[in-house]
Amino acid sequence: MRFPKLSRSLRQLSSHVLAIALGVVLTVSSLQVLPSQAEPAPTVTAEDTSKVIAQRQSPATAAISSTSFVTAAVNRVGTAVVRIDTERTITRRVDPSFDDPFFRRFFGDGFPQQMPSEQLRGLGSGFILDKSGLVLTNAHVVDKADKVTVRLKDGRTFEGKVQGIDEVTDLAVVKINAGNDLPVAPLGSSSNVQVGDWAIAVGNPLGFDNTVTLGIVSTLKRSSAQVGISDKRLDFIQTDAAINPGNSGGPLLNGQGEVIGINTAIRPDAMGIGFAIPIDKAKAIATQLQRDGKVAHPYLGVQMLTLTPDLAKQNNVDPNSPIQIPEVNGVFVMRVVPNSPAASAGIRRGDVIFQVDGKAITSAEQLQNVVEDSRLGQVLQVKVQRGNQTQQLSIRTAELQNAS
Repeated sequence: MRFPKLSRSLRQLSSHVLAIALGVVLTVSSLQVLPSQAEPAPTVTAEDTSKVIAQRQSPATAAISSTSFVTAAVNRVGTAVVRIDTERTITRRVDPSFDDPFFRRFFGDGFPQQMPSEQLRGLGSGFILDKSGLVLTNAHVVDKADKVTVRLKDGRTFEGKVQGIDEVTDLAVVKINAGNDLPVAPLGSSSNVQVGDWAIAVGNPLGFDNTVTLGIVSTLKRSSAQVGISDKRLDFIQTDAAINPGNSGGPLLNGQGEVIGINTAIRPDAMGIGFAIPIDKAKAIATQLQRDGKVAHPYLGVQMLTLTPDLAKQNNVDPNSPIQIPEVNGVFVMRVVPNSPAASAGIRRGDVIFQVDGKAITSAEQLQNVVEDSRLGQVLQVKVQRGNQTQQLSIRTAELQNAS
């Protein structure tokens, strides 16, 4: 009885051994066949490797990891960026009390009537507009300067003559006589600028000549009122490219090395926020300054505040409020300048301007832009809400004589 059982066990063992043997044979055969079917790996050179890496690199990574576009942009415009040094002489008079005979009795008639003069020096930037030697900069860089010196990147210096200043837009044009071999900054178009575009500031911040900083365009059409410069009429390009004292008047470039703005202002209470005048606005102003030496700006003569129904309601529910304001969208007149076009037309404090020439007005910046774009002497049809009544007034614009 044991032999059949042993026989069956031997047969099962033989089957397992045969299966293992066949598996080993097939595995060895496969290992021998695979190398003969595979082609040898291609030889990869350093040049091919660089091509593969470049193809796999994303545009964003390529832009960040390589600064070649910044170098190219700066090289394109760098020699046209200038340093502007100014000098201004201030003479301070002696206190008028020293004219009193009592003091004369002790000091005599030889007592000086004037203190020694004092030299104030300033520093700014600018860039050359054309080969004739026109330089564009900020008005506050050269305003009231007795002497203007323009220094080129190659070390040449020239005396500059201020051809025109416009305080309202903070722009000025300076002329130097340097022949016709001057480098010229390529001008772009600020109308094509988008938020997130590269922004490259070039200038002489804090006296460090030929300094370049890189950032992006943070936002567009930031009004001068929002920036805190109420006496200007501008919509700035805002950037996080570092702008410091001395950068004023220098160019703000795009990634192609074209001027898209003029660096003009910083907020002392903010980090990484600077402002530039759009180049499209600057080109138009520079042309007028070169031709006429000044720019005529129309004005109405009101101090104003953007009004919304919510703001009006907050005022009206206050029992201590001296005036009830119409709960509408528009521009609230806070003050009317005496002898101004608005005063002559009958605009009153507390009026709400909500329409000009049939166009709805919803903000102070919008009204300011409408007036700025009008002609001197143009009659504007203005609708105001006065209490519960609506009135239409005709206001003839006049020239703004003093920016302040």
